[in-house]
Amino acid sequence: MPLNGSSPATAAGNRTSSSGGPGQPSSFWSLLALSLLALLTAATFVWNLLVLATILRVKTFHRAPHNLVASTAVADVLVAGLVMPLSLARELSSGRRWRLGRALCHVWVACDVLCCTASIWSVAAIALDRYWSITRHLEYTLRARRRASSVMIGLAWALSALISLAPLLGWGETYYSAEQERCQVSQEPSYTVFSTCGAFYLPLGVVLFVYWKIYKAAKFRIGGRCQNSVKLPVCFCVEVKEASHQPQMVFTARHATVTFQTDGETWREQKEKKAAMMVGILIGVFVLCWIPFFVTELISPLCSCTIAPVWKSIFLWLGYSNSFFNPLIYTAFNKNYNNAFKNLFVRPR
Repeated sequence: MPLNGSSPATAAGNRTSSSGGPGQPSSFWSLLALSLLALLTAATFVWNLLVLATILRVKTFHRAPHNLVASTAVADVLVAGLVMPLSLARELSSGRRWRLGRALCHVWVACDVLCCTASIWSVAAIALDRYWSITRHLEYTLRARRRASSVMIGLAWALSALISLAPLLGWGETYYSAEQERCQVSQEPSYTVFSTCGAFYLPLGVVLFVYWKIYKAAKFRIGGRCQNSVKLPVCFCVEVKEASHQPQMVFTARHATVTFQTDGETWREQKEKKAAMMVGILIGVFVLCWIPFFVTELISPLCSCTIAPVWKSIFLWLGYSNSFFNPLIYTAFNKNYNNAFKNLFVRPR
């Protein structure tokens, strides 16, 4: 999602840098930064493409919740394939100016808003799916999960399309200046509030609520293990607990009661613990990557504040980096993905 362009004075100062001519990096650090951004773009594209190839190839992945992962990967691969290269082209120009014309400016802004918003809402959908699978595992059957994931994917892309197409329909027209060589999303206050809330602050509220509910559910489950046990008339409580291996009966005393339980966590508890950890990391990285950009994106038009162009670029690319971290996170917690990745490069005997 593009931010404001740099001022002509800043651009002129960058063009007259002592270490390079027009259109050339001003220093070694600028060249290093541009190289890292190019590497980030390529890695994001390849990694998400591998996720999509794996989901398409492995039949067991042709169901929920992998369709949510596929939706996120589609959005992220479009960010890397369509949005980040054009953003990198702007970074390569002196003063971060837009030299690709009006038509490509509108395409860039529309694709940026569409793909980034879809990626953000897909992350929220994954968090919701994990939450329902933990707290409603009896009601949240495969059929219900498939139906819910399909609805969430449709809503995510529909809302993203609405936000991205609004400027093309006349509300908050994309700003383009051929004289100043600037291209940016509309700074109209009403559209800014609508777009930032719909693209970030609303899904942020969803994922924070989900994580809070998961935390409460996990805390309740741990604290109430003996509450669901069978009370015996002689101050004993019996708690039958499935284990991942053969059950081993142990005796624990707590407040004049004896609890019969098996050693180790059940398969479901291990699964829920892993899912909660994945959701926590996914949400944490999502917030850290996007919140600096959307805070400045909301404040700048409302208060007419000026932010240094270098910080605008840092916040923008930090948000883009979320598309790189997404597949790393939700595949790191699934051994099936790791095995499937290996099979992509190993010929069957």
